[in-house]
Amino acid sequence: MAFEGLTEKISSAFKHLRSKGRLTESDIKDAMKEIRMALLEADVNFKVVKDFVENVREKCLGQEVLKGVSPAQQVVKIVHDALVALLGGETAGLQLQGREPAVIMLVGLQGSGKTTSAGKIANLLRKQKMRPYLVPADVYRPAAIDQLTVLARQLDMPCYPSTTDMNPVDIARQAVAAAREQQATVVLLDTAGRLHVDEPLMQELAAIKAAVEPQEILFVADAMTGQDAVTVAQSFNDRLGVTGVVLTKMDGDARGGAALSIRAVTGAPVKFVGMGEKLSEMEVFHPDRIAGRILGMGDVLTLVEKAQGAINAEEAEELARKMQKASFDLEDFRTQMRRIKKLGSLDSILKLIPGLGGLREKLAQAGGAVPEKELARTEAIISSMTMAERRNPDLLNGSRRARIAKGAGVTVAQVNQLVRQFEQMRKMMQGMLGGGKGGKKAAMPRMPRMRGMPPGLNLPAGMGGMPSGMGMPGMGGMPGMPGMEGLSAGRSGSGKSAKKRKKKERPKRKKK
Repeated sequence: MAFEGLTEKISSAFKHLRSKGRLTESDIKDAMKEIRMALLEADVNFKVVKDFVENVREKCLGQEVLKGVSPAQQVVKIVHDALVALLGGETAGLQLQGREPAVIMLVGLQGSGKTTSAGKIANLLRKQKMRPYLVPADVYRPAAIDQLTVLARQLDMPCYPSTTDMNPVDIARQAVAAAREQQATVVLLDTAGRLHVDEPLMQELAAIKAAVEPQEILFVADAMTGQDAVTVAQSFNDRLGVTGVVLTKMDGDARGGAALSIRAVTGAPVKFVGMGEKLSEMEVFHPDRIAGRILGMGDVLTLVEKAQGAINAEEAEELARKMQKASFDLEDFRTQMRRIKKLGSLDSILKLIPGLGGLREKLAQAGGAVPEKELARTEAIISSMTMAERRNPDLLNGSRRARIAKGAGVTVAQVNQLVRQFEQMRKMMQGMLGGGKGGKKAAMPRMPRMRGMPPGLNLPAGMGGMPSGMGMPGMGGMPGMPGMEGLSAGRSGSGKSAKKRKKKERPKRKKK
């Protein structure tokens, strides 16, 4: 994943600082050396690294330590602010004001992901109540027109019927007129790329720009190419005046150098990042959130947005009611698992939650098992049950469990473990949510407020801030996840120790 190596190295530098009560100039110098090496290894432009480190060093040495804040925390704050500034400061949205339909022109080299990005951005814009119109203007690459036509069909969007014998400039001009007739609000032009920057390519793009006068010219770059992407972006910017950048394949083994360098070198802000192959996996680029991810602070806001986009609110409310009544069954659990999968891998979810970096490591080391595989196995076991068995696990006698194990390709012991852990989880939920005497509902325990999060954004146990019912049942002791058992025991004073404390306190209260 992007920034993973950078995050580890910067966290290591901060770890050395946190062990010291008072920082000397030498401590700051050593930390800056580690950060400089980390940025260079992440393929950040060397001039950008030099300016960044010098800026941070000056602020660290020249700033008084705030009262109540440790020196290490102050350094983290300075580095965070510097990263936000390096990434562009504020979120740069699309500027589509003016005439309608607005025109977005996508440019870049061949293979950078322009065509797919056109579909992804169109999908995002539709969610913002816009009416996109896709235009394939690449008449050179084999099947380029077909590719965008298929994407448009998948998205159920209109697409201009281009052909390979047409001139790209004519396509652009005629497509804008057709979009206006169909009352589309925004046109996305997928232009041709080359294997390298050449004069014919630039002339053609300049001619398209002159013909349709786009409000936005987005340079699409493959994040995997690192500094090469920055160099090419500079070439396109010099000739066309790029208004923004789209970085694709950020979910791959990208080191993050392009994202950290491109704004400083070209002046063009990163506006979108592609985080997967699905048409829904395109994110708006938020510099402050990305800076938080790099420094291991998580990104709760993005997680909440993902949940809101993937989860039906009514279904979530219904599931929450079931959980409160302790009528939550294995079919509901399977539904919950599938919802979580919509948000991405478990690893990517944990990355977005502040303070769970250590949990990710534990999960990776737990019995050598991969959490994704464990979740898949759990789903396979539940899917091998009949609907009656999922709704009523009490039906699962020995012969039924043997049949389920055979159908799921697991052992009977693994089926028994799942059922046992599910029953434990249900009892725990009943205790937390089901209510005590007189039907009074128990309060959900809350996580302590985390540094760097907006005031008032306290997260309820599980995954608060999300729609009701989106908590991950069983994150402590989730069925089928070895090594997770008991992780919830220390949360908010829950568990046996808390019960013992309450019993001891009762006599004291009576005496008073």
